[in-house]
Amino acid sequence: MSEVACHSGPTESATDSKEVPAVEVVPPIKSASQLKKEAKKKDKLDKFKAKQEKQSTAEKKPKAAEKIVPKKEEKVAATYDIPTPDGEKKDILCPLPDSYSPKYVEAAWYTWWEKLGVFKPEYNAPGGDISKPNPKGQFVMCIPPPNVTGTLHLGHALTNAVEDTLVRWHRMRGETSLWNPGCDHAGIATQVVVEKKLWKEQKQTRHDIGREKFIQMAWQWKEEKGDTIYNQLKTLGSSLDWDRACFTMDPKLSKAVTEAFVRLHEDGAIYRSNRLVNWSCTLKSAISDIEVDKKELPGRTLLPVPGYVEKVEFGVLVSFAYQIEGEDEEIVVATTRIETMLGDTAIAVHPSDERYKHLHGKMAAHPFCDRWIPIVTDEFVDMAFGTGAVKITPAHDHNDYDVGKRHNLPFITIIDDLGNITAEGGPFKSMKRFDARKAVLQALMEKGLYRDTKDNPMVVPICSRSKDVIEPLLKAQWYVDCGDMASQAAEAVRQKELKIVPDMHEKTWFNWLDNIRDWCISRQLWWGHRIPCYFITIADGSFPAGDDIDNKYWVSGRTETEALEKAAARFAVSPSAITLRQDEDVLDTWFSSALFPFSIFGWPDQTQELSAFYPGTLLETGHDIIFFWVARMVMFGLKLMGKLPFKEVYLHAMVRDAHGRKMSKSLGNVIDPVDVIHGITLEGLYQQLEMGNLDPREIQRAKAGQKADYPTGIPECGTDALRFALLAYTAQGRDINLDVNRVQGYRFFCNKLWNANKFALMGLGNDFKPESTAQLSGAERPMDLWILSRLAAAADSCNDGFAAYDFPAVTTAIYNFWLYDLCDVYLEYLKPVFRGDDQQRAAASRSILYTCLDVALRLISPFMPFISEELYQRLPRRSTNCPPSICVTAYPEATECVWRDKALEEKVTFVLSIVGTIRSLCSDYFLTSKQAADVYLKCSDASTQDAVRVFADLVMTLTNSHTVTTMVSEQPPEGCAISTVSDLCVVHLLLKGLIDPVKEEAKLQSKKTKLDVQRQQLHTSTQVANYELKVPEQVRSSNTEKLQQLDNEIVKLGEALETIAKML
Repeated sequence: MSEVACHSGPTESATDSKEVPAVEVVPPIKSASQLKKEAKKKDKLDKFKAKQEKQSTAEKKPKAAEKIVPKKEEKVAATYDIPTPDGEKKDILCPLPDSYSPKYVEAAWYTWWEKLGVFKPEYNAPGGDISKPNPKGQFVMCIPPPNVTGTLHLGHALTNAVEDTLVRWHRMRGETSLWNPGCDHAGIATQVVVEKKLWKEQKQTRHDIGREKFIQMAWQWKEEKGDTIYNQLKTLGSSLDWDRACFTMDPKLSKAVTEAFVRLHEDGAIYRSNRLVNWSCTLKSAISDIEVDKKELPGRTLLPVPGYVEKVEFGVLVSFAYQIEGEDEEIVVATTRIETMLGDTAIAVHPSDERYKHLHGKMAAHPFCDRWIPIVTDEFVDMAFGTGAVKITPAHDHNDYDVGKRHNLPFITIIDDLGNITAEGGPFKSMKRFDARKAVLQALMEKGLYRDTKDNPMVVPICSRSKDVIEPLLKAQWYVDCGDMASQAAEAVRQKELKIVPDMHEKTWFNWLDNIRDWCISRQLWWGHRIPCYFITIADGSFPAGDDIDNKYWVSGRTETEALEKAAARFAVSPSAITLRQDEDVLDTWFSSALFPFSIFGWPDQTQELSAFYPGTLLETGHDIIFFWVARMVMFGLKLMGKLPFKEVYLHAMVRDAHGRKMSKSLGNVIDPVDVIHGITLEGLYQQLEMGNLDPREIQRAKAGQKADYPTGIPECGTDALRFALLAYTAQGRDINLDVNRVQGYRFFCNKLWNANKFALMGLGNDFKPESTAQLSGAERPMDLWILSRLAAAADSCNDGFAAYDFPAVTTAIYNFWLYDLCDVYLEYLKPVFRGDDQQRAAASRSILYTCLDVALRLISPFMPFISEELYQRLPRRSTNCPPSICVTAYPEATECVWRDKALEEKVTFVLSIVGTIRSLCSDYFLTSKQAADVYLKCSDASTQDAVRVFADLVMTLTNSHTVTTMVSEQPPEGCAISTVSDLCVVHLLLKGLIDPVKEEAKLQSKKTKLDVQRQQLHTSTQVANYELKVPEQVRSSNTEKLQQLDNEIVKLGEALETIAKML
């Protein structure tokens, strides 16, 4: 219909012309030629008016009625909008949306699971009593408590995906299952955050408001922000028993911390000592090794340091000379920290070094401080490094500390808590340490003692919290004597009492525990567990004043009253004569974390939960904290409980980005898992960076990284896809290079599941009622039995994989069954069955299809809890007493899935290879799905023919063939394309009548010509001079692979042209 025809009624111009009154005039008589010209003119005028009329009506016509190519409507993802109160079951009577939508699927289920109580161990415990043994077993695991300060990143998401999948598997097996949640108080991290908040809002420091008010403020912040991570965990579908959630500074856990400290102190395992610690001058506290980032430098590098306007030089080795006492001789030493020479108390040489034997025992003059320093011999010196002479600064270097102890050297502290030079630094007193670096170097030059400066690759220790350069300082601190505990922990693994998976981490375990150092547990903070130890002052002149590092003058107690009684008893004086001062420091956060497996159950009280759940079953975490947490839990468990805290340790790989880089905010590759679940625009990612505390220059770098990796943002993938992807990546190694965009591939897999189940539910019909058990009717066809066999194989692989922590094996088995066995083969095979008239056959296939859905959804449930629940709830039940949720429905076991038939699988595999060959031929000759060809299968013998004939209907369905004929001695007709499947079967695809040989030959020849040109160009590029040397191996391998592909395609096109030629 034309556009004008869309309107009714005359146009405005036409109406006006009718309304003009006519004047009656007698026209003059005109010649024939004049009449002809006027008729022509009128015709032109009518056409012009018609054109104007058409344009006018087109302009007036509503835009909606325009006949234009309609724009493809953007699909809006379905959402679940039915009002459902928290804890109530989701409406499953409404129709399923047309396509998979994570927002729809993930709505409402979690609170329903919580209300059902399926996350609690009581659900599977006999009679709901956790103290009663469960014949099916028990599974107990505690979460690695995340820091209360932060939010989850993809590393946390991996941890929780692994742990939740494991606990869901054990729960579905009927075991009494507990996954205990908790959160860590994160001493330094929390204090830093609260101090920044205090300064931002009130322009005050913690010292301005005092310890008590600061701690109150920290608690208030924790109450406001502490639920963030728990909400993220719920979004991830984590099936934790939230009623048992613990915080490491809860009264219950704090009681355990005090008890552990007092017991270990009374036992002598905790003591006070003056030793080197990792000191952060910005935080004014010692920090643990895990809070130290080791920044590798290739050579001279300028680094930003808090408190300094200009960047500071690192990565150089400065050589300078000491003058030998009474000799016209010098000894040259080298250092990467020239300012520490102010604290030198010796020069060490190797006893076998001939260059310095004449100097053994002599003294050298310190150029700036009024002291002489001895030349000592020590085998730790590397004669080949530098000059072979090493300056010794015992109070500021860990190696020098040991030398100082061996040679009884003075320990002179020349850098204070704030990072300034002390009075011991002579003329450099009160200078900031890195300002002194420049000043000392200049002074050495002026004295003629400077020799040279060279680039020196080195590692600079950086505080991960403050970004300050760590300073080793001597401090009086509390230490745990780890010797005996470490020996027991190592022996437990050697004796196979404790299993570490994968076992490649055993070497690391032994190396650390066999060479362990005592653990510094003091932290100069206010937020945390204050050390329950008190310094004793006695108001009695007969007792000398105690020294701060004298353990005799320190007493521990569960209360100050208990400590006072112990102090009075120790010195045999009246309590009234004693004054106690509690240590200001708090304990290292890892101390309370080491008690987590039993403190969460009420230890030291002998509770029902402690008896029921300690020791646990499994500890799962990343391999990066094997020392800081795992080993210490084992040591404390053996020491305080007399039992290992768990039977197995599974250490998962670390998550890196798609390029193999460590996750770093400054690189812009730290991704919140919630952003992968719900999706986020590139602008949204930018806003998150700007809301953080990165340096402006780092923000620009991070934005560039995000734009390169996520040019259009991160698409919505959903929880199930994220979990499945993380576990599919989890090979038992050290690193996972996770491409977030690949997670989207598993979202498409979810859509495939969705569509498969929708089709299956239609095929089953509304009136379908499954048998009470999965059983065969006898009417099943081979393909029905084949899909059951593949299902049984998947179930075996899943259970074997779970038992071995081989998650990729499980995800692969599930993925392959759903995608390749069920969707690509069996559901396609069923379409003509359900359309056909054989009701008995259709009924048998419906029963098999139901079994496939029922079992396969249970197989995938631990990985994809939301979509499996949504789809499972739509299936009819075998009986009325089935469990309410798939979460607590039995996981498929070998005893249920007894249908494995490997011989049948081999037959179908062969037939599917025939299908693949036919499809390939159809593709080679550009046959469309509407062009159903006749297929002739030339078999090598009668037995092969019989085997193939059984599956002729499968071949016909999967290849959309017109007919499928099997033969042995007969010959197929002329005009066939031929392709060999194997020595047992050759496919003949009848092309005659389906294609135009002339056109096809031209098309194929054109394609072959293009490929010939491409191949020649690529081949020429590989013949350049020094190709093997100039071109990277990766590029050469790629070129070789491309050449092989081109050769294969050209050969196939040649064969196709030969076939076409016979038809001409």
